[in-house]
Amino acid sequence: MSATPVHGTWEPQPAARWEDAFLSGNGHHGALVFGDPNDDRTVVTHHTLVRPGEGDDRNRLPPRLADGLSDLQDRLLAGDPTAAEGFTDGRPLQWVQPFHPAFQVRLRRPDGHQDQDRDGYRRTLDFATGVAEATRAGWTSRVFVSRADDVIVQHVTGPGPTLDVSLDHRLPGAPTGLGVGHGAVLTPEGALLSLRAHYPGSDLACTGVTLVAVTGGRTALAPPGVHVEGARSVLLLTRVRRHTGELDVAAEGRALRDLLADAPEASSYDDLLARHLPPHRTAYERVTLDLAADPDERALPGSELLTRLRGAALLERLFAAGRYHLLSSSGLFPPRLTGLWTGDWDTAWSGAFTNDANLNLQTASAAAAALPEVTEALAALIRRQLPDWRDNARAVFGARGVVAPAHSDGESGHSYHFSREYPLHLWTAGADWLLKPLVDHDETRGAHDPHTAAALAEVALFYEDFLTRTDSEGRPVVVPSYSPENRPANASWGTVNAAMDLSAARHALRTAAAYHPEHADRWRALADRLPPHRINADGALAEWAWPGLEDSYDHRHLSHLYGVWPLDEITPYDTPDLAAAAHRALELRGAENDSAHGHLHHALIAARLRDGERVAHALGQVLDGDFFHASLMSAHYPHRHVYNADAAHTLPAVLIEALVQSTPDRLVLLPAPLPAYPSGELRGIRTRFGAELDLTWSPDAVTAVLRPTRTHRIDLWTSAGVEPLDLVAGEDRVLTPKTR
Repeated sequence: MSATPVHGTWEPQPAARWEDAFLSGNGHHGALVFGDPNDDRTVVTHHTLVRPGEGDDRNRLPPRLADGLSDLQDRLLAGDPTAAEGFTDGRPLQWVQPFHPAFQVRLRRPDGHQDQDRDGYRRTLDFATGVAEATRAGWTSRVFVSRADDVIVQHVTGPGPTLDVSLDHRLPGAPTGLGVGHGAVLTPEGALLSLRAHYPGSDLACTGVTLVAVTGGRTALAPPGVHVEGARSVLLLTRVRRHTGELDVAAEGRALRDLLADAPEASSYDDLLARHLPPHRTAYERVTLDLAADPDERALPGSELLTRLRGAALLERLFAAGRYHLLSSSGLFPPRLTGLWTGDWDTAWSGAFTNDANLNLQTASAAAAALPEVTEALAALIRRQLPDWRDNARAVFGARGVVAPAHSDGESGHSYHFSREYPLHLWTAGADWLLKPLVDHDETRGAHDPHTAAALAEVALFYEDFLTRTDSEGRPVVVPSYSPENRPANASWGTVNAAMDLSAARHALRTAAAYHPEHADRWRALADRLPPHRINADGALAEWAWPGLEDSYDHRHLSHLYGVWPLDEITPYDTPDLAAAAHRALELRGAENDSAHGHLHHALIAARLRDGERVAHALGQVLDGDFFHASLMSAHYPHRHVYNADAAHTLPAVLIEALVQSTPDRLVLLPAPLPAYPSGELRGIRTRFGAELDLTWSPDAVTAVLRPTRTHRIDLWTSAGVEPLDLVAGEDRVLTPKTR
């Protein structure tokens, strides 16, 4: 292979827009770093920062509709195409609480020169360390968010810098009713700054605290901040909390001061970085992708690489950036629609966790790309919200067990975001989709997590209570049923037997059975009775298996192909006829509004169906569509419209699925190779049969090195066909399969 790919990015100018700011994060705190020598801004975020909802709190509970469920089922089964439109308690559509930024840390240079000394400026982001750095004419600013100490660290050095340091809440969209209070006191280190923002109409607030540690020079109060003059360096440590009542700022300051205890002033930054690096670097470096890119292209700034569409260097960097941003946004929670970052209080779609596609796509690479940190963050979110999921099952369906909401702000798992056009309270497949990455993780490590096992049992209990109605042949019927976020061409949104719901119910029951042998016979029997998928008149797998419901092809979601990806229900190996019908459905699917998640969802399904050309086309729609900011964070729509992490976080999963796929009993090498990248190396992939894999390919040869942790027989699939492969724990296997 060629020289080591670039594990970072750089730009020759400061960020003029917050969307172009370089990103750092530890899954709790986030930082958007502009890198301007004369007005150095770092926007601070935290996963818990959601603006309290306004209005009646009763509307933030699931609707109590269970008493009317039987009547709704009767009407839908009798052929009433609009029956579900009235299955509501009449409330208006209410979004979940919106995610918002905290404030920006500002370091202004009163003696700075806006128009001179631009030569030599460079800002960089090192994916392996999480450090965003900007340099010019002896001035250097470094920012990272510590995974070890949960603090945002900024270190500024230069020839006697003169700085005005402040915390500034004035960010786009900030509500006028915020109750903002500033604090600034001098301390032995330098100063302690605080900013409290009290939400209008609520007893909640968020407070940020920044310790300013100054080496040399003089520090003086300059409300609302401090003025630093003649210092050799300035170190800033920042945390933000969301709380009720008043935060003890002095206690927060002492906690920050403790991080510097017993460290000489000059080494404080280095000590903080040294504690952060092991957990971050270890996770980031587990998996790498090398596409044999031109070294000269690898040296280009990200903004210029983005103009060289579909180049190998660009794809290498986007793969690395995607894993970096996914890791950095996962900790307390998994990534939101915007990851962990936003610079605007009016975050699109509330910056929610959107569970009917987006969160699932963003976390798609977690198991294979060796990021258990992402899976653990998702698992923690699910564990915290399971009581709310139980409320959803009881209130809407009168059932035991759990039903996941389609949207969450992280605080509540109640299903209260729905309307006539988006009857998301009727969607029952969400728990299975959200638990799937946890099951994949268990397969990679060869052990059942007890929390995952318990959650799966609750999903199975729900289906036992819910799947009580039958069709004319005595098979259980999913009614009401909903295929996010589409509707039949000849009916309303709430219907019968959406393909996704059928796949989810089958998978959930069979997976729960595998985790719980004591209930296996009962749950497998129920799964086996569910009706099969339907093939429509176009030869495509129908989005609704209920006879008479017609497909609507032009839609961004591909919910009906859930059995292909992420499940293994429909494959070219086990169910070739269904796979052909699924492929036909994919061919007929339109892109609707060109959302990034729609294109990359298409690519993931195409990879499972061994269609490399379709993967390349879908990926090309994103690469050609100007979806990426200079930060290498992405947008929801073409031309960088609406800041959104879907493309950034999902792209690594697409590339991995095109190159390697695994199940507990199967390994597929190069299932959907991309013609534009004939050579490369993918290292460190985790398989679901318990082996680590390195893959090298070229036009002349393919080599795979497997390092199994379990003794097991699998099927090895290549373009030449299938052969059995016996693996022995602890014994590396070097494979050189023949290809056609």
